[in-house]
Amino acid sequence: MDDKNPREKDAELLAKKLRFRGITDDRVLRAIATVPRHLFVEKILYEEAYHDKPLPIDKGQTISQPFTVAYQTQLLQLKEKDKVLEVGTGSGYQAAILCEIVKEVYSIERYESLHLKAKRILAMLNYQAHLFFGDGYEGLPQYAPFDKILITAAVKEVPTHLLSQLAIGGRMVLPIGGQMGQVMTAIDRLTEDDFHRLRFETFIFVPMIKGTIKNEEHQEED
Repeated sequence: MDDKNPREKDAELLAKKLRFRGITDDRVLRAIATVPRHLFVEKILYEEAYHDKPLPIDKGQTISQPFTVAYQTQLLQLKEKDKVLEVGTGSGYQAAILCEIVKEVYSIERYESLHLKAKRILAMLNYQAHLFFGDGYEGLPQYAPFDKILITAAVKEVPTHLLSQLAIGGRMVLPIGGQMGQVMTAIDRLTEDDFHRLRFETFIFVPMIKGTIKNEEHQEED
């Protein structure tokens, strides 16, 4: 007898679809099949939660398309003992995926309301991510270096302050480009001063913005 609930079946079916689309890392696919994506969106969107498409969340942001989440996560080439920094917590879904694969996840979010909501949901699901409210461009230098850094918003150029927080031998994955589309890019830090850049497919992300928004108080920078 199959005792799985419909949401679990939907998550497993989604993982199968992503494998068909070219996601090959079994750990990433297991994470997609395990994390309850519907809990990271509003109830009115539950029926769409396991469709392979982005969905709106608060503050004009989105929860990324599952393929995009899986694609970025696979590009990180994660190891279980990696310490990972995610820039742009958003709904918290990507952080949950990372927690399924590695032991140490740090994530920073510029919107306090999103930070608090993600913190509540991840705690409810018993994920032990370290979540911070702050400017993503600043990163978390007090916890650096990080083995992997994942940026989940579009940048026009590589944020050097974040790159400095990447460990030697580490990898940063980020979408680089303008509003019409960004090239998914992996940057490997070979030595203190040497980096190798790899370019992949084109995606559309919301832009990464400097500053923070504490509840309704705007503290943005140009």
